[in-house]
Amino acid sequence: MSKLGIQRFLCLASALLLAQGAGLFEPPAEASCGSVSCFVVIGSQQAVSPAGVLTVNLNYTYTPNGIPSGGVNTIPFANTQLKQLILANSQVSQLRTLVETAALDINYGLTERWGLEVLVPYRMIDAVGQIGAGAVSNTWDRGIGDVLAKVKYNALPTLRSMVVLEMGVYFPTGDYGHLATSTQLVESTLQIGRGAFGVQPGFYQTYEIMPHRLNQFLSGNWRYTARNSDGYRFGQEFTLNAGLNLVTVPWLTLTNQINFRYKDRDNIEAALYELRGAPLNRAVLLDGNIIGRPVPTTDHTYVAFSTGMVVNAFDFAQVYFIAQIPIYRDFNGNLQQEISYVGGVTKSFATPSLTAQ
Repeated sequence: MSKLGIQRFLCLASALLLAQGAGLFEPPAEASCGSVSCFVVIGSQQAVSPAGVLTVNLNYTYTPNGIPSGGVNTIPFANTQLKQLILANSQVSQLRTLVETAALDINYGLTERWGLEVLVPYRMIDAVGQIGAGAVSNTWDRGIGDVLAKVKYNALPTLRSMVVLEMGVYFPTGDYGHLATSTQLVESTLQIGRGAFGVQPGFYQTYEIMPHRLNQFLSGNWRYTARNSDGYRFGQEFTLNAGLNLVTVPWLTLTNQINFRYKDRDNIEAALYELRGAPLNRAVLLDGNIIGRPVPTTDHTYVAFSTGMVVNAFDFAQVYFIAQIPIYRDFNGNLQQEISYVGGVTKSFATPSLTAQ
């Protein structure tokens, strides 16, 4: 059988099969997926707001994921309930995952140097998959994802530059109990949340090359997620982004950036099986020891070019739209991210500073 789905604003994807194992399992159409999210730099999110200023971002991200042109046939199935990692070797006829994320991002300046940020995502995952001539399976889920809270420090506050150091914590607020059947959980990579705490240190740097006209920026972070109660641990993620913002006219800014992401393999505490075709048509036990095992095809390297614009809407708010175009993709035989889009609006509100005398 096969499986699918995963995040989008951050998106992940791929699905696979499973044959009914003589009493061993009766899984739905599901499979271990690597993941990628649409990730772009939006300066009002990364910066530290001035003291007493509340900056609100509302955005929506659309991230489709599809089968590489060469097809896929080795996506494994990770069953956390039965503690099984099942390797596969059957051709996937069709497989597609769409991840949409609507997010509320709030930044508040405690002082001119210290700030707080809270990101609340609402994730929507739709996936379809088919193994060989088997039945087509669908899965979909909706809900609040894992909330991210950050503390930020502006280490270089000048008129033309900013260097922000940050530490973020992911809280396991996202649903981790979505079912593919009445008894079978959807695989970990297809859940709305990750089911465990995570940390994400990072930085953001910007400098005005031409004051009020042209500025460059550089940002990066590392995300680590603890092993959850099912014995599944998502791989570490490293991102690095660089780009330029050009103010063409007072109400229009053009942005161009290069986005890089590397993710290593997920890990599951499970016994190891292999899906065998005719005449067996079942999963065969290779190693019965329940130990931490890397999940093949869940690692990837991804580079994209993102281009878009920011419009000052009547001095009331800023509206932005950015398209992310892949220029290099290595998803190790898994679903790969296609052209993605993010759009949103930013509005700032002045409030009494907490440090005001």
